[in-house]
Amino acid sequence: MTRAILLASTALLMAAPGAFAATGTANGPGGNGPGGGQLALTRVLLSTGGVGYFEYEATVTGDADLSLEVRRDQVDDVLKSIVVYDDKGGVGTIGLPGAEPLDTAFRELPFSPGDLTSPAALLSAMQGAEVMAGGSRQLTGRLMSVTEETVRLPGNDGATATRHRVTLMTADGLRQLVLEEADTLRFTDPAVQAQIDKALSAVADNARRERRRLTVHSNAPRDPQAAGERRVRVGYVAATPLWKATYRLSLGTDGAAAQDGQSQSGRGALQGWAVLENLSGEDWRGVDLTVVSGNPVTLRQALYTPYFVERPEVPVEVLGRVLPSADEGTVTLDETRAAMRPQAESSRAAPPPGAAMAAPPPPMAAAPAPMAQPLAKTAPYGSAAGTPAVAAVRSAEAGAAEGAQVLFRYPQPVTVPNGGTLMMPIAARALPVERVALYQPASDGRHPLASLRLRNDGDTALPPGLLTFYDRASKSDGSGAAASAYVGDARMATLPAGDSRLLSFAVDQAVTVDREEKPGRRLSRATIADGVLTLSVTDRQSTTYSVAGAPDSDRSLIIEHPRRPGWELAEPVGGKPDATAAAYRLPLAVPAGKTVTLTVTLERPRQERIVLTDLTADQIAARADAAELPAEVRQALTTLAGLRGAVAGKERRIAELERDRAERIADQERLRENLQALPADSDLHKRTLAKMAEAENRIDALARELATARGEAEAARQTLRERVKALAI
Repeated sequence: MTRAILLASTALLMAAPGAFAATGTANGPGGNGPGGGQLALTRVLLSTGGVGYFEYEATVTGDADLSLEVRRDQVDDVLKSIVVYDDKGGVGTIGLPGAEPLDTAFRELPFSPGDLTSPAALLSAMQGAEVMAGGSRQLTGRLMSVTEETVRLPGNDGATATRHRVTLMTADGLRQLVLEEADTLRFTDPAVQAQIDKALSAVADNARRERRRLTVHSNAPRDPQAAGERRVRVGYVAATPLWKATYRLSLGTDGAAAQDGQSQSGRGALQGWAVLENLSGEDWRGVDLTVVSGNPVTLRQALYTPYFVERPEVPVEVLGRVLPSADEGTVTLDETRAAMRPQAESSRAAPPPGAAMAAPPPPMAAAPAPMAQPLAKTAPYGSAAGTPAVAAVRSAEAGAAEGAQVLFRYPQPVTVPNGGTLMMPIAARALPVERVALYQPASDGRHPLASLRLRNDGDTALPPGLLTFYDRASKSDGSGAAASAYVGDARMATLPAGDSRLLSFAVDQAVTVDREEKPGRRLSRATIADGVLTLSVTDRQSTTYSVAGAPDSDRSLIIEHPRRPGWELAEPVGGKPDATAAAYRLPLAVPAGKTVTLTVTLERPRQERIVLTDLTADQIAARADAAELPAEVRQALTTLAGLRGAVAGKERRIAELERDRAERIADQERLRENLQALPADSDLHKRTLAKMAEAENRIDALARELATARGEAEAARQTLRERVKALAI
């Protein structure tokens, strides 16, 4: 390594201690204020909205500056949500470094961060500065240029090296030196040296600035009687990984829902756990941990990015130049009138109309508004049934339809290292459980799903998650001890208090389901008015389910029959069944070894409007043959079919006459062309004239017949219109 490179490295190391001295940990000393305390993380609240609330506490006296470090990618969230609670004092300002501190540091320097990558680049950027070179050749002068050159090294291997030749303007004229051969090279101006030191410190500081330090100023209370120690809390919301809920449901120990199917209902032991990760960048030591289940609105905004308002640019107003015209003499009034000469005028340059400037953003409030207390009152720890240590806290709106949130708070301090994963119990109680078989055609067309109906009879909703089902039965050795057997997994959606969910965990191969679909239609009314046939019909879609029961036990089957928009359930009749957004849930008892059927019918009423004048005679006759129509409607349609047929016959006669007339006119044109080529006194010419006369007579006769046919057709149409209009059934 050359002396110049060693010199630059030494300068960088000398600048580093000053840069690193400004850093601290999130739980480090509370700044430089006289009453500064120590901010310690005391509370963490994780939400299923993908954010977490982190709260720090410190004990201070008087005015205090509290420091808090956060990750660079969390600064936008911190600026959006930071809140300060001071029990007795007042909230002052909150400061932090700029978004781009390195750009700010170099903004007023004569070189850029890239110029610090090598001594040659720095010297090139500082052209004109005075430097002093030490060593065997001591030179002092101003930098003119730095030139790169390649030299061959001694030896026969052809190796080369790159050197930099520095040209200085000295008192004796231009002098040169090789940068790599100089012992020392320093700037003689202390101000320039200070700029380089400042830049190196900024580079060293920015290299480790993945975190930003916030300084929270807390004002001492104005009341002297309130002086002394006080507690300050600082909290903010930042992005965190989603916490996940998982459940374990154990059946059989109390005779509930035994696996043989003989006992279909009872209570099951439910354990709920929250799985969460600490990826905040710091250890959680003895924190108050709470997880929240809900669907809050969480937003982001680039508050840490500087924005500038676009302003319209207007030209500088300049007075126009005045250019008097040359005098060309005078004329008398009696002479020829002089021609009008346009006179040029200068005008001021008017500024172009500019758009209204956007209003500047309002100044940041000195004291952030306090955030609402995020936790509701905590429920007692544990339960009378000796369940695991679980405490569930519910907000006032828990279980409501709008924005409900359920909070689960662990009753003891929790320690989680950075990057660690924790399982926290959130539920441990017995819930009513019923075994059912659920038939979903989309899941399995032949067999139902072995399922459980789990009812939440508590006062706290359960968040969604996966559920693992265990069946506990007595051991075969007669000891009476319960042994757990894994049965399957199920997906559980949010389970509000007082509601139930069907949890499917396996396919019930012992039960077979067949389906047969049959569409149908029923006419309830037919009317004719104003030439329109209106049919009130009801479409029917019937599905028959044939269920072959299990050979060894009864089944409580629930059939999910798909719902269709605009259709209503007509069968089975009776009480209103349960329904989801996409299906009806129809119960069916299936005895062991028996086959039972269930017919489900959906109906949709609708009306058909048919304009009779738009139909052909055959189409009207086909409608008249429909046995479902009333007799008087069929008779009216038969009459209309005859009238429509008569009109069609007249129209066919008109078409035939028009076709015959068109053919004869074409023959007449052909004869006229032939006549022009024949000699005037020839026999052929005479015969052609006779044929043309005969054709002309026939064309005239066809014209008269066509007029008569058109009149008859119009009369038939009028008769049809009057008859259709007169119909009212």
